[in-house]
Amino acid sequence: MTDERAPVVRSPFDTTVAHAARVYDYWLGGTDNFAADRRAAETVMAVNPGVVPTVRSNRAFMARVVRYLAGPVGIRQFLDLGTGLPAVNNVHGVAQATAEDCRVVYVDYDPIVLAHARALLTGVPGSVSYVLADIREPDAILAEAVKNLDFERPVAVLLLMTLQFITDAERPDRLVRVLVDAVPSGSYLAVSHPASDGGALAKVASQATTRYNELVATPMTRRSREQVARFFDGLEIIEPGMVAMSEWRPDPGEPPPSMLSPAHCAVARKP
Repeated sequence: MTDERAPVVRSPFDTTVAHAARVYDYWLGGTDNFAADRRAAETVMAVNPGVVPTVRSNRAFMARVVRYLAGPVGIRQFLDLGTGLPAVNNVHGVAQATAEDCRVVYVDYDPIVLAHARALLTGVPGSVSYVLADIREPDAILAEAVKNLDFERPVAVLLLMTLQFITDAERPDRLVRVLVDAVPSGSYLAVSHPASDGGALAKVASQATTRYNELVATPMTRRSREQVARFFDGLEIIEPGMVAMSEWRPDPGEPPPSMLSPAHCAVARKP
């Protein structure tokens, strides 16, 4: 069950209202958060203890995806939408540790997030840039990203734990399509998304989401496997297909998390 209420539009500078990036930062063990963020984070944790392992599993998923794309696949350009506050294993760090000539464009709508990013996410000089924009405006994002990425060459589009903040009425599938249509053949799309299906765990997670939506500026929507699969229409989903994040090409010897909130993920190639 999801909260269908219209999102409340508030300035990201309002520290008295919880903000998704700062809540996520708290779950990752960061310090760039305020009392309202910690209250929202702990409220969700009380209902759904699997949320912290899940956000950390998403971070690990991102690192494995970027290493795979920058390594065996040979992708050298990454467009990361919904950057969030800097943490360990950021996209450019993982990519450039694999191939130093990788370029990354980070996108977020929160000026606070990008202020932190510009200060802390530097990488190889000239290889990392930032776009202050909302993913609901993909054309504006692309107009800025093209200044730093070559859209004649393959690009990896990363939408990791981001699309849940776009309501069904805002057509997240259309937003994804605009982004995918802009990149050439051989590009990749990576998505992770909280699940609305998954038995008893999904019921607990949905209850936690309801509480979360009561406390934050931008509510989230969980989606089913079928709904998430629509983001990949026309693309070739690579092995192992759409799976739980901990199941996507785990590192050798990596133990599975003992508890996770249900989520779907996949990586696909544009033919």
